[in-house]
Amino acid sequence: MRVERASMPESFAPRLSVLMCVHNEEARLPDCLAHLSFADELVVVLDRCTDGSKAIADAAVARIGAGRVIEGAFPREGDRRNAALGAATGDWMLEVDADEHIPRALAAEIRRTIASSCFDRHPLRVDNIIGERRVRYGWGAHFGTSQVDRLTRRHIKQWGNQRVHPEVVYQGTKGPVLGTPLLHYVDRDISDMIRRLDRYSTARAADLRDAGIDEGLGRNIRRVFSRFYKCFVRRKGYREGQWGFLIALMAGLYPLLSHLKARLERQ
Repeated sequence: MRVERASMPESFAPRLSVLMCVHNEEARLPDCLAHLSFADELVVVLDRCTDGSKAIADAAVARIGAGRVIEGAFPREGDRRNAALGAATGDWMLEVDADEHIPRALAAEIRRTIASSCFDRHPLRVDNIIGERRVRYGWGAHFGTSQVDRLTRRHIKQWGNQRVHPEVVYQGTKGPVLGTPLLHYVDRDISDMIRRLDRYSTARAADLRDAGIDEGLGRNIRRVFSRFYKCFVRRKGYREGQWGFLIALMAGLYPLLSHLKARLERQ
């Protein structure tokens, strides 16, 4: 029997905290937050924001009626995500980025899942959107993903302190992936995709320098081809035509650019 959130006794309904980490996202925040009314609590970490993000986040927390807005400097992705996890009080955590929307069908599925799940975490499917095109195939190799572990019980997830793509440590058991995908507005256009590659590779280069890692030029040249093959062939990027080719190219270049920036730049 289908059990909706409103029909469940309050004492038995798990509380859901939605967590967001934001840096100058006033343009995208309103649309994202409009899809989060199903949350019991909203925690927003503002990383060095200089635009109107705080006012938008404060209004959203007030509408939901529970949560908090945290301001600070969090240059490393892992640190700001851990700050959000540490501030949340719900039984379950759902991490959402400002360029993502939770469709109504997914919101209902999340509420049903946390009401009955015997697992500690559930992956979510991702539909990535470039401009107005939905691109479902070819993602991977640290330049995009078609599945994310974002729905977890409290205290079972810990992010590493890397600047980009931080390592994650989980406790407990992994459950089945939810059926309804979240919508990820990953890039506005090709120029936006190239800017993202530049940001990712710069952050990755800083992580490599901090860790004293030199993966070698030859290895990273080989990765251009192996990662391209992985995305375009194994992950069926060819089904997306030239978009799939472009995604595979970006994924292949990412480790090579990161290596070269780590070796040739010192900032």
